[in-house]
Amino acid sequence: MCPAALSETGARPAEPAESPDTLKLCPREEFLKVCEERAGEIYPIKERKARMRLALIICNTKFDHLPLREGSELDITGMKGLLEDLGYRVTVEENLTAGVRDMEAALGAFAAHPEHSSSDSTFLVLMSHGILDGICGKRHADAHPDVLPYDTIFRLFNNRNCLSLKDKPKVIIVQACRGANRGEVWVSDSPAASADGAAQSDQSLVEDAVQPDENLVEDAVYKTHVEKDFIAFCSTTPHNVSWRDITKGSLFIVKLIACFRKFSWRCHLEEVFRKVQQSFDKPDVKAQMPTIDRQSMTKYFYLFPGN
Repeated sequence: MCPAALSETGARPAEPAESPDTLKLCPREEFLKVCEERAGEIYPIKERKARMRLALIICNTKFDHLPLREGSELDITGMKGLLEDLGYRVTVEENLTAGVRDMEAALGAFAAHPEHSSSDSTFLVLMSHGILDGICGKRHADAHPDVLPYDTIFRLFNNRNCLSLKDKPKVIIVQACRGANRGEVWVSDSPAASADGAAQSDQSLVEDAVQPDENLVEDAVYKTHVEKDFIAFCSTTPHNVSWRDITKGSLFIVKLIACFRKFSWRCHLEEVFRKVQQSFDKPDVKAQMPTIDRQSMTKYFYLFPGN
């Protein structure tokens, strides 16, 4: 359930009447209510007139040694339209190598945009062939790898290298294979096939409190986490493939866009992602399960479309 969706009577507010192909907007009164009631639990949203939200899409379709990613142009169109509807100015880069002159350079230049200072968040969307540890550039081959490591993305946008996005949500969406496995297994419906028991929690880890040091004093400078306020949503689990329909686009991107359009007006980001996962819950002809990775957000991120 989406926590912010409850009214004072405990009932969800009536859903806006937009069509399934249109982003549902959050009513102004709902936006103000959630901001007031959950002020300490959510990332602050800047006023529309005062902010400049930026998003970057990198999509590799044509490769020197790998198959053409047919249908990926539909992913670009869909994601660009969604992000623009959410209030982001979108930059699209296509068919790049992974090196410092292409993908890494594009990410670095985007991280350096001064407009991030007036933003409240950012989206990075990367779509390509992929391996376990990164995104393939257009020249990738087994003998001569051309791969952008995921670590590089996080490094370029962390609090050491991108201070203008400090304490702001940084959302990374990855449409790429993470291996060659099919991500499915045949199982029995028999209760005997279930695993025995669940792991017990270690309460001692929770109960051990760090005692404050009375000798510590506040200074003009302070520490902050190098990596914080990130969340990555990947199209499949590690070691497994992602599927793309050449007539409709990638299954993950299609379902992601649909869930954002339907639920982001009342659900925070992780809840929207969970609804995407639920749409893959029962494997169809092809199986994949999107995963949330490297989550370091300390608050809920509501997009409040229309506000």
